Amino acid sequence: MALTDTPRSNRLHIAFYGRRNAGKSSLINLVTGQQTALVSEHAGTTTDPVIKSMELLPLGPIAVIDTAGLDDEGDLGALRIGRSKDMMDRTDLAVLVVAAENADDPSLERGWLAELRARNTAAIGALNKTDTLTPDEAERLRAKLEAELGVPFAAVSANDKSCRAALLSAIVKHAPSDFEAPALTGDLYEPGAKIVLVAPQDIQAPKGRLILPQVQVVRDILDNGGSAFVCTADRFEETLASLKEPPALVITDSQVFARVNASLPREVPLTSFSIIMARAKGELSVFIEGAKAIEKLGPHDKVLIAEACTHAPLNEDIGREKLPRWLRQKAGEALAVDISAGQDFPKNLKEYALILHCGGCMFTRKQLMSRIIEAREAGIPITNYGIAIAQLNGILDRVTEIFRK
Repeated sequence: MALTDTPRSNRLHIAFYGRRNAGKSSLINLVTGQQTALVSEHAGTTTDPVIKSMELLPLGPIAVIDTAGLDDEGDLGALRIGRSKDMMDRTDLAVLVVAAENADDPSLERGWLAELRARNTAAIGALNKTDTLTPDEAERLRAKLEAELGVPFAAVSANDKSCRAALLSAIVKHAPSDFEAPALTGDLYEPGAKIVLVAPQDIQAPKGRLILPQVQVVRDILDNGGSAFVCTADRFEETLASLKEPPALVITDSQVFARVNASLPREVPLTSFSIIMARAKGELSVFIEGAKAIEKLGPHDKVLIAEACTHAPLNEDIGREKLPRWLRQKAGEALAVDISAGQDFPKNLKEYALILHCGGCMFTRKQLMSRIIEAREAGIPITNYGIAIAQLNGILDRVTEIFRK
């Protein structure tokens, strides 16, 4: 990813769902104005979800998702359906494509919409292949689908480029406006404020660049009229001393919480990049409450550590080594720890006493909220790395009080 690119996790995710050969891939090519998806007259051409990043004004950066037909058949078809439904957890706006020949009986589509509604996912419909209908027939079927399925429908044909405007208009009109938090930090200080960022450059930091949450926070500070002063942990005291007045906020890597807190005047607010991401991507109050479960862990419990990305772990990796070690120091060496990475997430969460999730910078808010919902339904407390580290250091109230204000 180039430095000028918008991370995929910050893009509005628009996914196309429907039966095999409904024309999902063709409509995606119509929307993107290029051959993004493979198209064939044979049903089942799309076998795995395909994601294309692009710009769509006035929405801005988006990710368009093509999925396999939800009516696929056989053992392999069931796997394809499963992958398509997994994408529902990442979808901000679903476009349900119904081919004209299937419009009289949308019973399958009704079931799929119910699954999307259970995830609180916004949806619109596209009646496709209207070039096979008269204008009156197309309008009749469009109105019928809209009334029966309860979502707005646009009548389009993937073979007619003039239909692009109607479909884009429907997408823009019904896209959720709150799919991502409007600001990471901008509501925490006034324009002109000075914010100190502590970003250790150790073996975990990618060579030649900052990690994604640090880059995002710097950009957010600039967007909101603040000034960012970035330093490493060993230069923190020097950086504070160089300022004529105390900073409005200090944001640090959670792993050096104790060191930074010891050198920072109590009146200066303190938090971490991970906690900033927890608020933006998930539900901060849920994570704070979940961190209290750390105090109840025993040696016979099991903890799940969930990472959004699939990076190759290095020595002293925070999720693979440091957090398990710190938790065992508190709960006992026999504490069991499982690791899940990327899109993998255990189906049975009830065997865990606690879930620790990373900041989720590679996830959309929708994805992380889906995991929070799963944990809640299973009755398992969930927190994130930064909040857990603050709890272990006894400073959780200190590093979250700025959000309560």
